Amino acid sequence: MHGRGRPVFSFEFFPPKDEASVAHVLASVADLKEALAPNFVSVTNGAGGSTRARTLDTVTRIQRELRVDAMAHLTCAGVTESNLCEELAGLLGNGIENILALRGDPPKGTVGFTPMTGGFAHASELAGFIRKRHPWLCIGGACYPEGHVECRDLEQDLLNLRKKVDAGADFLVTQLFFDPADYFAFVKRSRAIGIS
Repeated sequence: MHGRGRPVFSFEFFPPKDEASVAHVLASVADLKEALAPNFVSVTNGAGGSTRARTLDTVTRIQRELRVDAMAHLTCAGVTESNLCEELAGLLGNGIENILALRGDPPKGTVGFTPMTGGFAHASELAGFIRKRHPWLCIGGACYPEGHVECRDLEQDLLNLRKKVDAGADFLVTQLFFDPADYFAFVKRSRAIGIS
């Protein structure tokens, strides 16, 4: 996904819960490929990293069977550095070279994010970990035009984003925003501190 220099069109899917759902996702991606030719398709990770195996299986099948570039969401939630090494090996072994590095949501029923001992607290740490070990991978990160829900200070949120970019994020995907003015203001502030 590196260096396209033009708008990118993609779809994001939740990981299927069972085999019937897998077939439905694959059929949907095939239909979208034929009708709209997306640049890539991504598959999320459940809260607390609860669907990691399904994410790996789904992105692998999308890329191998449907020949659509696939991007796996990889989160810090519920894993150690060692677990992440295994997960990255599985992705790379299956030809997946596009990763969206996210902190992730805390497991259901918990308040606040607490990293596992030997894990990461922030997506910037995860992006840096991946970049150091696999410099050729295409790494994405999340950004928040209206500010991250846990950091309402827009300037501090932007500095956090700068850390993520400096750590290795090649591109950014915005979280949902409702007012286009928030997005354009965010882009202007980002450009002003060197995030392109």
